[in-house]
Amino acid sequence: MNINLALVLTVLTALSGVIVALNKFVWREDAESATSGRGKMVEYAQSFFPVLLIVLVIRSFVFEPFRIPSGSMMPTLLQGDFIFVTKYSYGLRLPVIETKIVETGEPQRGDVAVFRLPSEPSVNYIKRVVGLPGDTIEYFNHQLTINGELMPLSRGGEPAQFRELLGERSHDILINNPGSRASEGVYVVPEGHYFMMGDNRDNSRDSRYINAIPETHLVGEAVRIWMHMDGLSWPRWERIGAKIQ
Repeated sequence: MNINLALVLTVLTALSGVIVALNKFVWREDAESATSGRGKMVEYAQSFFPVLLIVLVIRSFVFEPFRIPSGSMMPTLLQGDFIFVTKYSYGLRLPVIETKIVETGEPQRGDVAVFRLPSEPSVNYIKRVVGLPGDTIEYFNHQLTINGELMPLSRGGEPAQFRELLGERSHDILINNPGSRASEGVYVVPEGHYFMMGDNRDNSRDSRYINAIPETHLVGEAVRIWMHMDGLSWPRWERIGAKIQ
């Protein structure tokens, strides 16, 4: 079961705020009410409201932590990475209803972005922005061609690892099954949509399977790893603070 944390946080903030406002402008405090059930409720609301409001503002408009649940973005991101996602990168949106209220920027090719799955908006995915609105994407023999231009691909330092160049931005990808042709095809990115692909090219459920992602479903840009812990193993200290390329 997926819990909508944004909804829970918004409801708690609004409820505590209403109680604080009622106490200030409507209810009359006296010695009896201060020790009553209502008095205790007001006391709790006054204590929690500022904290809840600060957390809601930061989580909705500044950054939000996420945990990487799978290996679809290897080798860039590993299962067990905890990352920060900047919520203001692609516009400020109201919590819960996700309506954009301020334009602050647009995804760039090569960004690592978090988005809500169109078929199940309560589920967040993280992939790399490969195609922009209007692009024609071709993926054959594990190599990308964008608008007729072949994206350079070179051998990396580890087995199955390659270095891909998207415009002026380079990053590592994994190709574990060189003979696979299952995900090949030509894709035209509709206006207002973005084509997303995982860096683990043979093990990623991305826009090759779920189609291009509407701009309305973007959550933010993944920027930093702040912790890595998978199960009961020790944290991988060398990953902490690493910038996501």
